[in-house]
Amino acid sequence: MAVYTHVSAEALSAFLRRYADVGELVSAKGIAEGVENSNYLVDTTTARFILTLYEKRVDAGDLPFFLDLLDHLADRGLPVPPAIRDRDGVAIQTLEGRPACLIRFLNGVSVTRPTPDQAATAGAALGALHAAVADFEGGRPNSLGVADWRPLLTRCGSDLDAIAPGLFARVDCALAAVEADWPHDLPTSVIHADLFPDNVLMLGARVTGLIDFYFACRDIRAYDVAVMHTAWAFDPQGAPLAGVGPALLAGYAGARGLSAAERAALPVLARGACIRFLLTRAWDWLDTPADALVTRKDPLAYLRRLDWYDAHPEAFA
Repeated sequence: MAVYTHVSAEALSAFLRRYADVGELVSAKGIAEGVENSNYLVDTTTARFILTLYEKRVDAGDLPFFLDLLDHLADRGLPVPPAIRDRDGVAIQTLEGRPACLIRFLNGVSVTRPTPDQAATAGAALGALHAAVADFEGGRPNSLGVADWRPLLTRCGSDLDAIAPGLFARVDCALAAVEADWPHDLPTSVIHADLFPDNVLMLGARVTGLIDFYFACRDIRAYDVAVMHTAWAFDPQGAPLAGVGPALLAGYAGARGLSAAERAALPVLARGACIRFLLTRAWDWLDTPADALVTRKDPLAYLRRLDWYDAHPEAFA
């Protein structure tokens, strides 16, 4: 989450009046974590909400897919926050010139150093998500899939070397190897594609919320597992956390199962995920407006993960 668009108290109060039973504005605070959309924590006289204004990589035309997906998952009992509809039944609003949604707040906290127990339940939650979307008919292509990484690398260009000397050549070489080995015959489904610890809310080792579905798409199902492994099995600086990666895989496999072909593909899928997040973090690092209320994330933490996967091909055995 982040804040690029500032919302006045007057505009927010008028916005809330579109809804029945959400109460009157008490306070609103911008949330600096994340890099995609503008987000506010909104307290009213009746409840707490998240206000999201969509910008940057989120195409307004994709919002019906995201909201239908959240409704589908909520109907199947998953702890997700569907958007609230206004008095006319409309979920997607406009505020300060941006598409916007009011989303019910979920209790729980995001962990920064997950334990094996937390990783296991989070992995099981991803498995439950994949099971729940088996009959979901909506879809969108992955706008940041393997075919998009080289164009993004080209756009970053030699500016990558301002982040770390030789970074462009290092990523170029790693990407060529991933492209050559990328699997094209594994099962696909709707995936979250961004299930980092900050997108999972927990109380102890219990998952209370799965949030931020704005990269959700149809792609290789095991790629979702690989993305989650790269995000959970390491600390924020990219150092591995003992026992967390195996626990996550065990939790997922217990809930959904992993075929031999999917497990064999996880090393290249994980290296690909490292490249994807290294590049998008690098692009945001280079391109984020100076006045944006946003916490930029270190691209090099994903270079360290990539190096670890190169040195530990047995990680998914």
